[in-house]
Amino acid sequence: MGDLAKIFKAYDIRGVVPQELDAATAEAVGAAFVRVTGASAVVTAHDMRESSGPLAAAFARGATAQGADVIEAGLGSTDLLYYASGVLELPGVMFTASHNPAKYNGMKLCRAGARPIGRDTGLTEIRDLVEQGVPAHDGEPGTVSQRDLLKGYADHLKTLVDLSGIRPLKVVVDAGNGMGGHTVPTTFEGLPIDLVPLYFELDGTFPNHEANPIEPENLRDLQAKVRETGADIGLAFDGDADRCFVVDERGEIVSPSTITALVAARELAKHPGAPIVHNLITSKAVPEIIAEHGGVPVRTRVGHSFIKQTMAESGAVFGGEHSAHFYFRDFWFADSGMLAALHVLAALGEQQDRPLSELLAGYARYAASGEINSEVHDQAAAAERVRSAFADRPGVTIDELDGLTVDGGDWWFNLRPSNTEPLLRLNAEAADEPAMAAVRDEVLAIVREK
Repeated sequence: MGDLAKIFKAYDIRGVVPQELDAATAEAVGAAFVRVTGASAVVTAHDMRESSGPLAAAFARGATAQGADVIEAGLGSTDLLYYASGVLELPGVMFTASHNPAKYNGMKLCRAGARPIGRDTGLTEIRDLVEQGVPAHDGEPGTVSQRDLLKGYADHLKTLVDLSGIRPLKVVVDAGNGMGGHTVPTTFEGLPIDLVPLYFELDGTFPNHEANPIEPENLRDLQAKVRETGADIGLAFDGDADRCFVVDERGEIVSPSTITALVAARELAKHPGAPIVHNLITSKAVPEIIAEHGGVPVRTRVGHSFIKQTMAESGAVFGGEHSAHFYFRDFWFADSGMLAALHVLAALGEQQDRPLSELLAGYARYAASGEINSEVHDQAAAAERVRSAFADRPGVTIDELDGLTVDGGDWWFNLRPSNTEPLLRLNAEAADEPAMAAVRDEVLAIVREK
């Protein structure tokens, strides 16, 4: 068993297999998970990595040894696991390392109803129990059974978005050899969609490109195929298919903030006046558009545990992050890239014939830098240099909800430390590209002491 402090992260368990995460660790986590949750039954799913099936089987051995039954959904996306946890009302575990390279694997854990388990909501207790050694169960072992939940998952998503009247659409999907190749065909079945698949073969070695669409180079094949085929839209999923990125008919990448604003407007049409959660690095256009559509924008820290907690506390119907995680009250407050994709397809195909770029024009209002990482040895000192440089400027406000956010009215930036690396992450936005570049470059020069 490896160094548990290294693989137990803020929101999940993740590490290199088998050096950091092996079958013995997975088995011990299975036993501890049952003890901490008090579950009499657990549901699991796993991605296409070579190590995922064996790790899931090891986890099941640990869970059943504690007297819990294990329902194995088999191959699935992370949002399929959330569906399983929600519809079965069982704690669940997804075996995946999401967008990480092939040598990694991990576990995403939740309580019944897809309620997240993180460092402050059970993950620390699970780690402590694994370290101490899980006591033996005094009773009969549980059983393992298999259940195919893919069609139920796809059918459920289509009850949440009305796609009945959409026009025929040509859609290119880049699954990146990840779980989108498994879930997309079943979800799109019966819809008037001419599907152009890219890299649907399940392959955890990711032979074509990393399954991490937040990096622009991993979207180049999708952009080229959209242009080549004259498609209406392109969609890209990450390895476990819980995030979805969008490319318009010109092959241009659409900001996840723009998708957040679009889906927020659609949800507010169904739920007038409802709160909508957005994290603090989404575009300023997002809270503006929420308010314009009669909703209540609620700002939160970056990270799914904060989004889900704030959604539950505020009664929000939807939440979006700039990393392309999209959360839905009607999906157990969990995130689903597929559900966000269906919303975009519905908006594009229903009672309007404009191309996607025109449909989205009103939702993209500002120039953004994207996330820029700087390696620094003293994150706090670098952030303080930036604060000092901007603090006394007229019209500038500063807050520290998550890192350092500086707002100058027609521009803003956020500087946040990484939890796991000596990095500061900068996101900047302004009214136009030159103004954004000026803010971005000034902050980077201070951070990097140039």
